[in-house]
Amino acid sequence: MFKKVVLILILSVALGVFLYLRPLLFGKADPPRIEDRLPEADFLGRAYLLDVARETSGMLFYHKIPFRDFFSYEFLLGQGKMYGLNLQNPAYFFAYETGQWGAVLHVSDSSKIFQGIERLRKFADIRDTLINEQKVYTYPAENGYLFYGKNYLLVYKGKNFEPILKQVSEAKRFGIAPCWKAFLHEKQFRKEKLVIYSNWKKLKDNGIKTAIFAHDSDSVSFSLLAYIRNTKPLNISMKAPGMNFKEGEFASKMLNIHLDITKLRTSPTDPIYIWLVELGRKIGFPTAEFLNAWDGDLSFRQGGFQTVQESYIESVLDEDFNVTEVEKKRNVNVPGFSLILSMNEKGQPLFNRLMAKGIITQRDDKFRFLFSPELRFKKKDNYYIFHSGAYTPAIEEHRRNNGVWTERGTRLQFSLDSLSKSEAFGTIYIPVDRLIRRNKFF
Repeated sequence: MFKKVVLILILSVALGVFLYLRPLLFGKADPPRIEDRLPEADFLGRAYLLDVARETSGMLFYHKIPFRDFFSYEFLLGQGKMYGLNLQNPAYFFAYETGQWGAVLHVSDSSKIFQGIERLRKFADIRDTLINEQKVYTYPAENGYLFYGKNYLLVYKGKNFEPILKQVSEAKRFGIAPCWKAFLHEKQFRKEKLVIYSNWKKLKDNGIKTAIFAHDSDSVSFSLLAYIRNTKPLNISMKAPGMNFKEGEFASKMLNIHLDITKLRTSPTDPIYIWLVELGRKIGFPTAEFLNAWDGDLSFRQGGFQTVQESYIESVLDEDFNVTEVEKKRNVNVPGFSLILSMNEKGQPLFNRLMAKGIITQRDDKFRFLFSPELRFKKKDNYYIFHSGAYTPAIEEHRRNNGVWTERGTRLQFSLDSLSKSEAFGTIYIPVDRLIRRNKFF
C-alpha cells in the first residue's frame, strides 16, 4: 500500500512538472515587443504623435499654416484608424550622425497598411522589392524604405537599410538594445510627449554621458528642454549675482555668465577647459592666464547701433577768402558692442599681455578687441567695462546664465537653468515663424 502511495505521488509530481514545462518545450515563443525591434543609433526618440499634435495645434493656427488641418489631432487619429496604425501608442525614431534616420510605429491592423501604400502610390513612385527574402516597399528618389509586420511599421531613409531590416525583423523577445533600454528607463522627462535621447560617442568624447531633449511649445516659440549628465563631476557651479547689461530688443548676440570657476582653473583635463583652450588657440589667446584672472562674470551685447560724437576738421573761408581749419563735432552711429568682465588682481597683467599680443589695441583713450569697433573703457570695483557708445549701457545685478545667437535672421535664445554636481538643465527657445518657413531656418 505504501509503495502505491509513493508511486502516485511521484506520478503526480512528474505530471505537474510536465504540464508546467510543456509550453516551454512545445509551445511557440512569444513574439518580440516593439521595443525589442528598435535598432541602436546615435540619437533615439519617443513621440506620442496625437499628444504632440494637440499641443502644437495652437501654434499652427496662430501662424495660419497652410494644410494645418492635416496635422490636427482629429485628422491624425482618423487616418491612423483608417490605415491600421495605433497612434495612441508611442512612435519610436532613431537617427545617425550620417543623416540617416528611421521610425517604428505600432500597427493595430496590418491588413489595412497596404491600402495606405496604394494611396501613397498616387503621389510618389513607390515600388516593391525583396530584401533578405522580405517584401519591402521603396521610394528610390529619396532612398526611402517601408516594411511592416503584424504589429509594427518600419520607415527608413538612408543607404544602409539591410542591417536595419535584419535587426527589426529578426528581433527576439526581451532582446532590447542596451541604448534603448537605458533610454526607456530614464527618469528625466518621462512624462513629456516628445523626447530625444543620445549617448553619441562624440558627446562621450567631450565628457557628456547622456544628453536628453524634450519638446515644449506655445504659439510664439518652440522650446527644447535640455538635460545633460556628465561622466565626471562638473568643475563649475552657479554663483552669486553679478553685474549684467539689461536685456534689449536689438541685441543680435548676447551672453550672460555668472559661474564659480575656482575648480575649473585647476582642472586642465576638464572637457570645458580643453574646449576653451582649443577655442583660444585659433587666435593665440592665453586661455590659462585668462581663467586665472577671470572671476566668472561676463556680460556681452552686440547688435544695433550706438551714437558717438567724433571730431573732424573742416576748412572754412572767412570774409577775406582766407582758408582756416575749424574743429567740429558730429554724431556718428557705430555698431553696438558692450562687454563686462569681472577680474581679480591678475586682471591688469592679463590686460597688458593681450595688448602685447595685439589682441587688444589702443588709440588715444579707445580700445579694440581684434576687429571690434573702438571701445571706451572704465573700471568699477573689480569689473572691466567696455562699450562702443558715448554712454555706458544700463547695468543691473543678476545671476542669469543665458544668451542669444542670431544666425541668418533666426534668433535663438538659450539659458542654463540649473547646475548640480554632474547634471545641467537648460532651455533652447526657437522662434516658431522661422521653423515654419521652408528653407529659412539656418
